[in-house]
Amino acid sequence: MLIDMHMHPIFYGDICENEDEVNFRGDTFGVWKQGPMTDEELFAEWKICDLTKAALLPLDVTTAEGGWIVNNDQVEKLCSVHPEKFIGFASVDPNRKDALDVLEKAFKEQGLMGLKLNPAKQKFDPNAECMEAIYEICEKENKPIIFHAGLSWEPNTPTEFCHPCVFEKAIMNHPNLRICLAHFAWPWVREMVMLMIKYPNVYTDTALLYVDSPEEQMMELFTKDMGPMWFERCFPEQVMFASNGPRFRMFKIKRALDKVPMRDFARENLYYKNALRFLYGKEVKEW
Repeated sequence: MLIDMHMHPIFYGDICENEDEVNFRGDTFGVWKQGPMTDEELFAEWKICDLTKAALLPLDVTTAEGGWIVNNDQVEKLCSVHPEKFIGFASVDPNRKDALDVLEKAFKEQGLMGLKLNPAKQKFDPNAECMEAIYEICEKENKPIIFHAGLSWEPNTPTEFCHPCVFEKAIMNHPNLRICLAHFAWPWVREMVMLMIKYPNVYTDTALLYVDSPEEQMMELFTKDMGPMWFERCFPEQVMFASNGPRFRMFKIKRALDKVPMRDFARENLYYKNALRFLYGKEVKEW
């Protein structure tokens, strides 16, 4: 099994009926050389690396940008078409007045399985007072949160909201809330490692900007940015496979990670078991 925990469905054909909306997504997300794809095209890529499921991540930038980069209704639609393939996440702009209503609907009515937030893009502090009620809903409903962390080359994303240590106070105050700081918080890999060692409720993923080839970047990450045994010995249950599609192709990330030396238990954790723990908060033997 292989689960990709970081996919942006901005060009999935089933939700690309409106050309203006698609253009807004590309401009706001910072992807300009791609366009709508059919299911046949999408799943052909899945077959190359035997991808089983993928988490679809929307983003509500209503107050910051005036719209959504894929909305919760669209994620719900995609999941209804391919429930065997897609794991739907919700998003909400914490600065909107009806944020809690949007989030409650996403979890209770739409069946979405977690929350995606990007403080740099949505312009909020993870420790802001408005976030407490959002954290409480996620805890009550047993829903994890994926935060963007580390470098973002999206337009209009100040780095001050991206550093992994910005999240530590919220992590400390909510030890039962599963939190993924995505992208290994690159370039702050060792700060990310520090947080995972300190807090077992903190996860990260491999949706990493590769400035070299994917193979070189993943080898650098797992053997130089970290010691070669750190993942296995210190936080084997806290790193998840992820690609950050459509920017990066999951088969290239998988091919690169296949070449990184690690024992079988660690590879199984990385490729799917940690994703299941993150989603459900417990061991899941079959899914």
